[in-house]
Amino acid sequence: MTAILNAARVKEIFLACLFKNEEDKSKYVPAAGITTTNVGFHPGRIEEHKAEIANMLNELPDEFKESGGGGMSFLNACMDRHGNQWTGFHQTMEQLFLLGLATGKITCLLPRESWPALYGGMPYYAVNNDFKEVELKVA
Repeated sequence: MTAILNAARVKEIFLACLFKNEEDKSKYVPAAGITTTNVGFHPGRIEEHKAEIANMLNELPDEFKESGGGGMSFLNACMDRHGNQWTGFHQTMEQLFLLGLATGKITCLLPRESWPALYGGMPYYAVNNDFKEVELKVA
C-alpha cells in the first residue's frame, strides 16, 4: 500500500498542475513560496487534484491542523502524523504547501516580513479545516 503522503506523488501533482507551454496563461491560481518560488497554477488541474492535495495535507502532524495545534513551522513538515519522515527535501515540502495555498487548504500564519523572527526564519502554516476562497488572477 502506498502512503497517502509521499514525495513522488507531491512532485507528480505539482508538475501536473503547472501550465503547459501552449496553454493560455491569462488566468491562474497564484501561490507564493518561501524563497523565490512563486507559482501560477492551472485552475482546472488544481481543482481536479484538490481532494488528493487535501488528503496529503491532512497527513501532516496534528499540530499543523487549524483544529489541532493551530499551525506549525515549515521545518516540521518533513514528518507525517504517524511520526514517519516522508521527505528529506525542503523543495518537496514547499511544493506541497504551494499546492495547499492554491487550493485554499493552507494558510500562512504570518506575513513574510515577520519570518526572520521565527525559528529558522521559516514561515508557520496551518492546514485549514475547510477550503478557503482563493482568488483567480488575471495576467
